[in-house]
Amino acid sequence: MNVLGIETSCDETSVAVLKFSQGQIKLAAHLVSSQVKLHARWGGVVPELAARRHTEVIIPLLDTTLKKARTTPAKIDLIAVAAGPGLITALQVGVETAKTLALAWKKPLVGVNHIAGHLVSPFLATSSWPLANRKTTWPAVALVVSGGHTELHLIKSLGQQRLLGRTLDDAAGEAFDKTAKLLKLPYPGGPQVAKLARLGDPTAFVFPRPLIKNSNYDFSFAGLKTAVLYQVQKLKNITPQTQADLCASFQNAAVEVLVSKTLRAAREHKAKTIIVAGGVSANHELQKQLTAAAKLLRPAPGTLFPDSEFTGDNAAMIALAGAIEANKRGLKPYKNGWRTTQAQANWELWQ
Repeated sequence: MNVLGIETSCDETSVAVLKFSQGQIKLAAHLVSSQVKLHARWGGVVPELAARRHTEVIIPLLDTTLKKARTTPAKIDLIAVAAGPGLITALQVGVETAKTLALAWKKPLVGVNHIAGHLVSPFLATSSWPLANRKTTWPAVALVVSGGHTELHLIKSLGQQRLLGRTLDDAAGEAFDKTAKLLKLPYPGGPQVAKLARLGDPTAFVFPRPLIKNSNYDFSFAGLKTAVLYQVQKLKNITPQTQADLCASFQNAAVEVLVSKTLRAAREHKAKTIIVAGGVSANHELQKQLTAAAKLLRPAPGTLFPDSEFTGDNAAMIALAGAIEANKRGLKPYKNGWRTTQAQANWELWQ
């Protein structure tokens, strides 16, 4: 089955062609058009500008992707599009493009939850896909951690997940970005905080670990962000080393909470695998600490992270999530998907 994936949920326009079967997958083409430079002057994503840029680049990107994949519309079996959650104006560009293609090409269309895409993103690596079909992989505890989401899910098998907990306010990635703004770091700020943290002392400042001792699996990062604000206001002179120490101390607190909650969920639900996905899954310290902590559990679960190109928003993960959904139900339910698929800014996976 050849799947065309489309992703425009925020500030990345992405198109991919995935050749899918239960035994193997092959990413025939995968392109991403980034808007980082467009939004840098504003210090964050401007929804209207994002939507306009999506509109400008999506058709040329589609043409290039099909050529790179050496395929034609006639050979596409399914179109999968990120239908939410995300910025509504951005989502609508991808969804309306997908609906038009589905109608014109007479192809089935499935709307994919963006978080469902992240949950399967670690399996996009050719070496990881066989794990998706092994009983030794499941159940898994999955941490989705990005600028807009911080959630823990229990996954019994591909496409069968249950929410365990989520952030009650700011997502972890959002806290990284806001910390960067407080320290006047370049946009995008999260990676800059992580980069500076490597040069700092993680014990230089004592920041709170919100909800770390609570019995539930919910998260909260607004208080941590505010603690950084108060500390910055107290300091009269922030030297480069002080800046690095602040980043390291903040990151240490955020990562400790993420690791603690995830490991407790893995232990209590007897997870055979820990999956981490989303933009913050690329954070080196999070990967290091979570991998080391998982090895101390008995029995020790395996750990799965996406390849670096799949940590951010991308159409490859949307194509894979759509293929998994269609593989379970068949293509027939999505034959007239262009009639029913709608962008849903607040589409939560657990609803």
